[in-house]
Amino acid sequence: MQAPSSFPELLAIASETARRLEEAAGRRGEEEGVLSLALPLAGLDPLELLPQLAGDGESDGFRFLWDGTPGLCLAAQGRCNSLELSGPRRFELAQRFSSLSLSRLAAAPRDCPPLARPRVLLAFAFFDSPLRQGTGASGVQAVLPHWQLSRQGRHCWLRLQRNLGGGITARSLAEELWEKARHLERAAAGGTAGGTAGDRVGSARIAHGSNWQPGYRAALEQALELVESGELRKLVLAVRQQLQLDRPLDPLSLLRHLRRSQSGSCRFLWQHCSGEALLGASPERLLTVRQGQLRSDALAGTAPLGEAAADLLHSSKDRHEHDLVVETITAVLQRQGLMPRQPRHPRLARHGSLVHLHTPITASLADHQPLALAEALHPTPAVAGLPRREAMAWLRSLEPFERGHYAAPIGWIDSEGDTDLRVAIRSGILRGQQLELTAGAGLVRGSRPERELQEVALKLGVLQQQLNLPAPARFG
Repeated sequence: MQAPSSFPELLAIASETARRLEEAAGRRGEEEGVLSLALPLAGLDPLELLPQLAGDGESDGFRFLWDGTPGLCLAAQGRCNSLELSGPRRFELAQRFSSLSLSRLAAAPRDCPPLARPRVLLAFAFFDSPLRQGTGASGVQAVLPHWQLSRQGRHCWLRLQRNLGGGITARSLAEELWEKARHLERAAAGGTAGGTAGDRVGSARIAHGSNWQPGYRAALEQALELVESGELRKLVLAVRQQLQLDRPLDPLSLLRHLRRSQSGSCRFLWQHCSGEALLGASPERLLTVRQGQLRSDALAGTAPLGEAAADLLHSSKDRHEHDLVVETITAVLQRQGLMPRQPRHPRLARHGSLVHLHTPITASLADHQPLALAEALHPTPAVAGLPRREAMAWLRSLEPFERGHYAAPIGWIDSEGDTDLRVAIRSGILRGQQLELTAGAGLVRGSRPERELQEVALKLGVLQQQLNLPAPARFG
């Protein structure tokens, strides 16, 4: 089935696809299902056009951005179908929701390229449930979006998904998709895609920042005692800093800065409701699945760009910390029946003004479900510790805040099973003029308190710089 190049072609494809959907639903004894239509467009920028995806009068505040430019860039708006729950079965139930939602779509055209495939979007929390009911993020949020605008290279596709019935017909969907495509093209041509000039500048300053060091130092001393005594082999202790900005910011303005300053990372936005947005630029891949091949990244050991970066490869502390991550990921995949492969030595990976030790680990997926492997891998020792169960229990005790989405998997799974999940580090939560940043340091035997404090301060400071948020000379 060829991609439609005119409205009559789109309408014909929509009508035929809706007929097949109705027949399939009848065989299953179900009501009408979800129709998914897509159109190719000229090369547009999903980041700039995300504000234009919402329709008139739409109250759904959900927005998503996945910006791997120059790789895949994906913007999404609204919920066609969604799941939100907590508990120990969250990965299993998210996989089931994703598989059922995508398998029951009637999607057209059938021969669209991988970038245009329907996707379920996923945001997990670090822990399977909040510490106290009614607080923190749910264990998982999964969304099949209404609108999906994706670009890779020069190719761009717009997709619309809606439940048929209740006045929604194949013709109304075809008309809505065609009109939205023309609207996006006009917005891009007229330079109005990203909103007003004030939204685009993103020149807020930090008016005040919480003093995180005294509390972190006390927790750090206790954590180091656990590591030195041998009760834990590693613990990644995080800190949260609250920043008060001098004016509210649109999260997209911060993502524009991250695109420039963190070109090697994957930028992301998860806006579950209006008024609160998770955003960041992750350098760390939990797992990627492409055509049955899996890749996971071991990323541990950090230094600022410059002379100190070269020392990472010869630092016994950093190499030990990194080796623990490589060994654990490899062992987890082996226990799942896979045969992982990795280079013998780590390399240096630059992400903005930070450098990390990096080892890519690959394997053939075989018949495994991607989210089952994600459950086995999360959290890696790069963001939690070893042994995993004991480390996570100590994190609950030592960190005086809910981790929420910090250091948890975020990403998507598509209709062919290809998957991309990143670890939500280098991230923050934006609520108007309030910005909440989280960063951590890996503690192993031989770690020194002052160095770990410096590493956390470095990560927080670099993230503020990458977000283009200048601070007063002193704040605390």
